[in-house]
Amino acid sequence: MRPDTVADPTPTGAGAGVGSTDLASAPAPVGVTRVIDVDEVGGRVERTVLPGGLRVLTETMPGVHSATLGIWVGVGSRDETDPVAGASHFLEHLLFKGTRSRSALEIATAMDAVGGEMNAFTAKEHTCYYANVLASDLPLAVTLLGDLVTEALNTAEDLESERTVVLEEIAMRDDEPSDLVHDLFAETLFGGTPLGRSVLGTVESIEGLGRDDVDGWYRSRYAVPSMVVTAAGRVDHQQVVDLATAVFGDRLSGPVSPAPLRRGADLAFDRPASPAGLVNRKTEQTHLLLGCLGLSRFDERRYAAAVLETAVGGGMSSRLFQEIREKRGLVYSVGSALTAYAGTGAFSVYAGCAKKRVPEVLRLVREELARVAADGLTSEEVARGRGQLRGGTVLGLEDTGSRMSRLGKSELSHGEYVPVRGVLDRIAAVDEDEVRAVATDLLGRETCLAVVGPYRESDLDRL
Repeated sequence: MRPDTVADPTPTGAGAGVGSTDLASAPAPVGVTRVIDVDEVGGRVERTVLPGGLRVLTETMPGVHSATLGIWVGVGSRDETDPVAGASHFLEHLLFKGTRSRSALEIATAMDAVGGEMNAFTAKEHTCYYANVLASDLPLAVTLLGDLVTEALNTAEDLESERTVVLEEIAMRDDEPSDLVHDLFAETLFGGTPLGRSVLGTVESIEGLGRDDVDGWYRSRYAVPSMVVTAAGRVDHQQVVDLATAVFGDRLSGPVSPAPLRRGADLAFDRPASPAGLVNRKTEQTHLLLGCLGLSRFDERRYAAAVLETAVGGGMSSRLFQEIREKRGLVYSVGSALTAYAGTGAFSVYAGCAKKRVPEVLRLVREELARVAADGLTSEEVARGRGQLRGGTVLGLEDTGSRMSRLGKSELSHGEYVPVRGVLDRIAAVDEDEVRAVATDLLGRETCLAVVGPYRESDLDRL
C-alpha cells in the first residue's frame, strides 16, 4: 500500500479528448451496456450506466494476463475552499487506513498475497484509486477498492496519524525545488483560486482540518453519480458490472443520472495573477518556470497547440533543448508542457541552471517563444511534431494501467469515450496554418515567472 502518490502517472495531452464529431456520443439508457469501440486486434471498449448513476467502462486487451482496475471520483483540489484546502488528498490517504469490514493491515495483506499493487492519486479535478492484478484476481481488486470508497471509517485516531504523514509529504515537496517550483508557478498564474493551490494543501490548512471536515468531505463528495469504475486488460465487461453492482449494493438505487460534466464556469482568467513568484532557497541550481494561461481541454485548437509545444520544448530535437542545452550547454534540463483543465489551462517552460546563467537562459527562452509566435514552425517541425505526438500516444497505451486511466479521464473530462484512432487522425490533420495561428495567440500572451533559488524579491525585477 502506497497511498502517497500525488502526481497522475499517465499523460493527459492531446490524446485526452476530442471534439463531439470524434466521440462515440449517443448516451445509453441506465442499465444498458453499449459497445463503443472495437479495434482491429479484437479489443473492445464497453460502457454501462448503472442505477444510481455509476458508470462502468472496460477495455479488453487481447494477449495480456493482467488487469488494472480504477475507481475514479470526480473531485479534486479545484473543488476545495481555503478552510479545507488539501482535504481531497488527505482523504485519499485516510481511506487506506481501514473500513467497516477490513483493517488497513487486512487490506494490504490481501493485495500482497496475490502479488498485486494498489495505490491512489489526487489531482486538481479528480481522485483515483487503482489496483494492478492478475486477471483472475480482479474480483478481489473490485472488492477491496470498492470497500475503500464506500465503507471508510475516517476515525479521529487515524486522521491524527495520517496528518503527520501528509505534513511530512509537504515538507518533502518543499525540499525538492523542481517540485516546489511547479506549485509556485500554479500559484503565480492562478493566484488564490483553487487551481492556484497545491493538491497537498498548506501546512496551516492540514493542521486545521478536523475529523468532521474530512469525513464531511467524504460523505458529501464521494457520491455514486460522481464515480466511474474502469478496468482494462484481460477483463470481461459483464463480470466487472456484476462485481461493481455487488460492491456498491443499495447505493445503486433509482434512475439517477451521472454527475454533470465539469465545464469550468467557476473560474475565469484573462492574465496571470502575478508577474512573478519567488521561494528563496540556498540551492546549487535555480529552478525556473516561465509560462502563461493556456487552452481549456474543450478548445478544438489543443491538437495544434500540442504539436506546437512538442516542437518548442517537447523532446531532444525541440528548439529549446537544441539551443539552450545542446548548442550552448547552459542547462541540464529544459522543456515545455501544456496543462489543460475545464475552462482554462497553462503553457510553461521549465529550466534548471546555475544562478549566474539565469538571465541568459531566460533571454533565450523568451526570444525563442517570440520568434515562434511571430513566424510559427517550419513544415519539417510540424511534421516531426505530429509524428512524435502520434507515436507517443500509441506507445503510452501499451499497458493496462494507461488504458484504464484513459477510460477514466475520458469519462470524467468529456463524458464520453474517445477512440484512439480519432485522436491520431486529428493529430495527423494539424497543418502549419493551425500551428501558426495558435502560436500567435498562445505565445503572445502575458507571461509570469516562478523562481526557486538563492534570490531576493528585488532580484526578480532584473529577470
